[in-house]
Amino acid sequence: MSLSNIQLNNSFKSKKVVKVIAGINNANISQIIRVAKATQLSGASYLDINANIMIVKLLKSFLSIPSCVSSINPIDIYNCVASGADLVEIGNYDVFYKKNIYITAKQLINLVKEIKFLIGDVDICVTIPSHMNLDEQVNFAKQLEYLDIDIIQTEGLFFNNKSKNLCSLTSYLLLSLLSTYVISHNVNIPVITSSGMLGMFSNIPLYYGASGLGFSSIIRQKNNVIDMVDCINEIKYCMNNALNVKKQFIYMDKNHDLFININRDLLTV
Repeated sequence: MSLSNIQLNNSFKSKKVVKVIAGINNANISQIIRVAKATQLSGASYLDINANIMIVKLLKSFLSIPSCVSSINPIDIYNCVASGADLVEIGNYDVFYKKNIYITAKQLINLVKEIKFLIGDVDICVTIPSHMNLDEQVNFAKQLEYLDIDIIQTEGLFFNNKSKNLCSLTSYLLLSLLSTYVISHNVNIPVITSSGMLGMFSNIPLYYGASGLGFSSIIRQKNNVIDMVDCINEIKYCMNNALNVKKQFIYMDKNHDLFININRDLLTV
């Protein structure tokens, strides 16, 4: 695997990528700027932003790290790449889930082909929809590999804000880890785990085959740039100094009644 963006390629080779998500639907410019500054100051790998050409141009005026735009709109993606975006992500399916619409692999493949035609050699990340079963996820990932997609991102189950508690967040993480493991062991494409990640668990996805992680609310909820930088640095520290993974899973299982079996030796497709 070799990405066209040299900075990103070096980050993915280390398999400890930190993607900071400013908020795919976030139009709060002051907050986006704070997150962007924190991302750069902390030395995170890249910043994920809304596919908005004004935001792209603003951030490119002072950012030296790669920026990624996320959308499912080919025209928005094309315009953002023309404005300086370094890579694109096809994802952000929550808007569909809220309307009980579930996009199919065939629809996504057609979308990927259209976007590749529009943007040429720019690096592309594709999110695997969580509503697909594991067989479907792996088959879809293999189709993406055939199309020379550069990065895959896993997705946990969608849930509304009212249901967000530690138990549901942990379950969300476990489901994303399950996808991370089976996908990373069936294709030769780097996998980003980005689904409600908590800082204390940031080293775990690396154990299950992830090349990196994506973080959003845990960073955006901080009040200032300094706190955001501290948060990102703590995440990087956890990723660079792996804890006892098995002990962490035992803790989650006992305290949150999660009976999902994620034994690495049993996860096969």
